[in-house]
Amino acid sequence: MRSAISIDVEAPPRLVFELARDVTRWPALLPHYRGVRVLQPHDDGSMTARMLAIRPLVPAIGYGIPVAWRARVWQDPAALGLRFHHQGGATDGMDVAWRIEPANGGCRVTIEHDFAPSAPGWAVFVDRLFVRPIAGRTLATFKAIAEAVEASAPAGAASPAAAPAGARARSGGSRKAKKAI
Repeated sequence: MRSAISIDVEAPPRLVFELARDVTRWPALLPHYRGVRVLQPHDDGSMTARMLAIRPLVPAIGYGIPVAWRARVWQDPAALGLRFHHQGGATDGMDVAWRIEPANGGCRVTIEHDFAPSAPGWAVFVDRLFVRPIAGRTLATFKAIAEAVEASAPAGAASPAAAPAGARARSGGSRKAKKAI
């Protein structure tokens, strides 16, 4: 089964990529992510990581289901993309690709999932009950952060994405953007 979810963001594609590229920072940026632990760095620059997010069920009272998975993660700075290959567990074999492309003066971020488990109906179940709610919240949060960062940049100034990722993380800029959500 193939599925895709997209969002338009009023911020430069490079800024969105720089915010999203380091999945180990996701728990600090995304309120529904509880942890990302690197299990193994690879020679090609990718990593295998264990990720934990909360799938909200009753948001008004903060009730949700913890969802964990393991994936190999690649960054593609030239194409402004991320790629994940799920390893083991309920989503074993799922391939996920992030595309961040210029659109309407900002960008469109699309997350595509390709999942073909052997159990009939399992892909639809996983997509509708877990993938879409978590991916949708991830996209909405990165949209809010990127647009807040872009709005706070002085007119005519270089985009915050031009600064090295480590410099932005140390500056506390991500925390300020998270509070704006």
